[in-house]
Amino acid sequence: MRINKYIADTGYCSRRDADTLIESGRVTINGALAEIGSLFIEGDEVRVDGQILRARAKKGGRAHVYIALHKPVGITCTTDETAAGNIVEFVGHEKRIFPIGRLDKDSEGLILLTSNGDIVNDILRAENHHEKEYLVAVNKAVTPEFLRGMASGVRIHGRMTLPCRTARIAKFGFKIVLTQGLNRQIRLMSAAFGYRVTQLRRVRISNIQLGALKVGRWRNLTDAELAGLLPGRKDW
Repeated sequence: MRINKYIADTGYCSRRDADTLIESGRVTINGALAEIGSLFIEGDEVRVDGQILRARAKKGGRAHVYIALHKPVGITCTTDETAAGNIVEFVGHEKRIFPIGRLDKDSEGLILLTSNGDIVNDILRAENHHEKEYLVAVNKAVTPEFLRGMASGVRIHGRMTLPCRTARIAKFGFKIVLTQGLNRQIRLMSAAFGYRVTQLRRVRISNIQLGALKVGRWRNLTDAELAGLLPGRKDW
């Protein structure tokens, strides 16, 4: 198979990202620099930045794909592949995948994608209390009054938001942990107090952390992450 497909199959990144790595001279096959179109043959040693890539075991493997992506600003969470900057085209996965929930086009950070439509409602259901943690920068100094107001609930979209947790992390920055995902929720909540969000990054969904995943990169979820996200389910 082509080397970019092999790299994608290991879960390291998408085929498109693999081509970028190859063009940058960061991929080797048996010690020699790979080129676009190079072939992988069973038994070859493939390295990225000196790190050996291992093929995922196929026996007993999952029937579906579960991905954590660090979505960049400007990418839209839609399955409409005719839309410019759609997330499906951006990831470029060989399987048909779709985002679980949304993250605003103007926001960046962690979003999950899967090929398993049966689990989406389980994850999104508000009663499951899946926490979503965000780091937010605003245009004015964060005050205790602002944090208390945000945490108590704000009327947006004609309804009160659920109580949440907030904490100041910088003069112009705060952390907020939500258990719901209304459209542009944090931006609208902040605007109710006269604040404008200048940067927003989601860093956690339930037990899954964004961690050191770089902007534009994705990885496969681990079994432990799936078990925490979907307790009691084994039909991955």
